[in-house]
Amino acid sequence: MGMMSEFKEFAMKGSVMDLAVGIVIGGAFGKIVESFVADIIMPLVGLVTGGVDFKNRFVVLGQGAFTTLEDAKKAGVATLNYGQFVNQILTFLIIAFSIFMVIKAVNRTRRTVPLIK
Repeated sequence: MGMMSEFKEFAMKGSVMDLAVGIVIGGAFGKIVESFVADIIMPLVGLVTGGVDFKNRFVVLGQGAFTTLEDAKKAGVATLNYGQFVNQILTFLIIAFSIFMVIKAVNRTRRTVPLIK
């Protein structure tokens, strides 16, 4: 069996195709969750915390005073962007919880619906 035919057999296995579909859907799902965190969760957190915009929470590691992260980046100053880190943690927690809920629903369905063999 030639190298190309072995590769074709490997690439066309169901598990490889399922993985590819999962990666594409996961990427799209990640964008939805990013938007949910940035556009819905963080404004609510900002409202509760008195208008704090976590996106612009940072510490300047060089010279100068900047009101926005964008201004600091334009000036080429190094910054410690802890607000963006908080956003990423929230995004991760929401994705992890969402996947947990999907897996939980799938497992519940598997228990109630017998598999056809």
